[in-house]
Order: sequence, then C-alpha cells, then structure tokens
Amino acid sequence: MRLSPILAACAATLAAACAPLTLFATLAPKDPAAVVERGTAYGSDPRQRLDVYAPKRRMKAAPMAVFFYGGGWDSGRRKDYGWVGHALAAQGFVTIVADYRVYPQVRYPGFLEDGAQAVRWAVDHGPAIGGDPTRIVLIGHSSGAYNAVMLALDPRFLRAAGVDPGAIRAVAGLAGPYDFLPLEGPITSRTFGHVADLEATQPMTFARTGAVASLPPAFLATGSEDKVVYPRNTHALAGVLRARGVPVEEKTYEGLDHPRLVLALSRPLRKRAPVLADMTAFLRAQTVR
Repeated sequence: MRLSPILAACAATLAAACAPLTLFATLAPKDPAAVVERGTAYGSDPRQRLDVYAPKRRMKAAPMAVFFYGGGWDSGRRKDYGWVGHALAAQGFVTIVADYRVYPQVRYPGFLEDGAQAVRWAVDHGPAIGGDPTRIVLIGHSSGAYNAVMLALDPRFLRAAGVDPGAIRAVAGLAGPYDFLPLEGPITSRTFGHVADLEATQPMTFARTGAVASLPPAFLATGSEDKVVYPRNTHALAGVLRARGVPVEEKTYEGLDHPRLVLALSRPLRKRAPVLADMTAFLRAQTVR
C-alpha cells in the first residue's frame, strides 16, 4: 500500500510531536476489529482509562493483550494508538490499550502501579469482553516496553494489584530500555533519580535474579537504526533470559528506527517489516491452552 504524503509525514515524525501521530491515527486505514469499550475507567484518575478492541468474529475466552505506548514516561495518549488495538484484535487478541499517569504527575513506580491496575481490570472483566483472564500477554513500545517487561519480570506490582503473575503467559518488548544505569540525561534522571535502590528499577536486575519459573517467555525486538533506545538494550536482555533457559525470540529489523518499529504494526507500514506477524505468532504459541 502506498502512503499518502500526509501519512508518510506523520509516520516520519511519530517521536517528534503528538499532533502528527494523532493525524496518522485518524487517517491511516485500520484492521477490522470491534471497539468493545472506550474510555472505561480502571481507576479514579482521569489518566486511568482504557479502550478495548476485540476480533470482529467474537470468540469466547480469546487470549488477551494489554498494550502500553511509549512517550518517555511523560506523554502519550491511548487515542493515538487505536490502530495498534485494531491490529492486535485482528490477530485474535482481545486488546486493551491503556493510558497511565506520567511525569510530572507521577514518577517511578506510579506508571507501573497503573499498568498493574489495568491488568487487574483485564482479569476482572475478561470474560465479559470475550477474553480469557488466564491467558494474558503484555506488549509495549519504548518506555511502554519498559512498563510491560517490568510488570512481567518483577511480580511485586501485579501481586500488589491482586493479580496472579502466572496469568501473564508472555511479554513483547519493542525497542525498550531495560538496563540504563547509571542514569544519564534528563528523562531517566527525573523519572527514576529519587529512588534509593536504583537496581530495583531495572528489568535486567529481575532477568538475572528472578526465579526462572516466574519469568515468562519474551519476544524482544529492535530496529537496526534505532538511535533513541539503542539495540544493545534488547540484545542484552535477550541474552540474559536465554542463558537462564527462558524462551526468547529476539529480532533486529534492518532499516527500522525507533518510531518505525511500532509503526510497522499498522496496515500502511506493515510491508516494511514483519513485526506484527512475528510478534503475534510468538505470542499465540505461548497462549495455547
């Protein structure tokens, strides 16, 4: 499919501003899916809202996906990622796209606590929306990939929210920061700099020390041209998990940069790299009853 100049411009500037992404989300053709919930509260804060997308052909007890967008832990809106919900629903997943509180309203671990509450909502309401609360996968891009992977590897947050970590069958991280100590630069410093035990904020810590039986299978992907979150994050986390016997599928997509990795999930840009097909094939294999 050939992109219009407007869509091409939006795609090229995903990481630069909210407005182009909003335009892309509005104009880009989407996969067929049913919008089951829109703006549903999973907490009392205005940022604690979610949308739910389901396969057009409704099934009982379909696997569920919870998607966390990126934005440096200080920005992002679920309304700009409806195309992700449509794409995952068309692949057979009842999909939740959740907003969460960001800086300066919260710093670590506020956004993880929100993520865990969104998963709790999925567990509580899964049967009503056609999902299986015992077969959940977590997916995220950039800082959202950090959120997804931390929730999957560090069981404290899910347990605090009343969720059995065993419900998480797999996790998919797209271009996530997983091992970023010492803190360098304003984004990580303002988000994590107040924490006394910084090692406890790192997904890599739990990949190294967590009980192997509690570490879910992981799909970890990066773009070869990513200059925002360097591919070494993905390579390092995949290597540690693999060495400990955790099932891992690691992908490096040639020619993709940071925003284009997640944009490859969309219909207009899917032919550039098989990110959606690779990721959902892995996740489906992990959610077989």
